Amino acid sequence: MMGSQPTLRERQRSETRRAIQRHAVRLFTRRGYDTVTVADVAEAAGVSAMTVYRHFPTKEDLVLMEQPAQVIAELVAASPATDPLVRRVGGALVDAAAVLTGGQGAEPAVDEPFLLDCLRLMTSTPALRARHLDSQYALQQAIVGALAIDTADPDAHFGAQAATGACLAAMHTALTHWAEGNGKTGLPELIARALAATFGGTATHA
Repeated sequence: MMGSQPTLRERQRSETRRAIQRHAVRLFTRRGYDTVTVADVAEAAGVSAMTVYRHFPTKEDLVLMEQPAQVIAELVAASPATDPLVRRVGGALVDAAAVLTGGQGAEPAVDEPFLLDCLRLMTSTPALRARHLDSQYALQQAIVGALAIDTADPDAHFGAQAATGACLAAMHTALTHWAEGNGKTGLPELIARALAATFGGTATHA
């Protein structure tokens, strides 16, 4: 979805946030998540600890990425309402991966090595795995909301929750495989393969 252009202050805030996160992930990767403090991150980024906390309320938030959830929800909302739920969600997951990693010749929205480092940290660090589960639940709710299912129909809402949860489980398997393989296979392809293994040909665009 196209919105209004960000203001200078918003751009500066985003740049500061990205810089802090990149320094944090670099330190976590080199020295270990548990040994690095927020003060260490602040010093590396050249800001105060208060500034870090203003952008990232918890240490775990430094490794999480908000952009994928926003992209996925927008793609789901824009998908044809007449398509099967798993195709609307699955197609959005594949397309979002292409947007973020530069698949299908697109300009990548996220630096791939940085994304790989984030994924490795989330899968190898117990505190981050727990936080990742929280973010996955929030993503599931965002997707279900974007599907615009009639909330007065409990069966339809349950079906949307189930379809979304299954698609996200397939995506998680693809993300883990992608990180373990150091990104050698394109992420959109891996997600499409995981969805096909789960649902056959019904979860992605023809």
